Amino acid sequence: MAQQLKPGIVGKTTIKVTENDTAAAYKSGIVAVFATPAMIGLMENTAHVSVKPYLEDGFITVGTEVNIRHIKATPVGMEVTAQSELIEVEGNKLTFKVAAQDEKGQIGLGTHTRYVVNAKTFLKNIYD
Repeated sequence: MAQQLKPGIVGKTTIKVTENDTAAAYKSGIVAVFATPAMIGLMENTAHVSVKPYLEDGFITVGTEVNIRHIKATPVGMEVTAQSELIEVEGNKLTFKVAAQDEKGQIGLGTHTRYVVNAKTFLKNIYD
């Protein structure tokens, strides 16, 4: 299925924080700073995109677990960069080390687990 997947694959994604990315917009808080769910989503996407080129046609990854610490607030207008590194491959289970930084330093870190699945089978099982 995913024989090319090996520890060491890295990813990097940068965004500029907008009002749509804030805790107030996500309803996870009331302040206009980068929301924890937005940061986690950026980390997950970075991991997902990093391994996509290594997957066989018809296969995708799905996120199943996040263990993240959000350690610093980031204001609207600042850039945030998420980084991922595949640290373990166990069958179709992928474990990533993830981190995020804004222009002033680290804002989040943790781990993220994804599974490689056949997209058609995955979707069929959801609706059956």
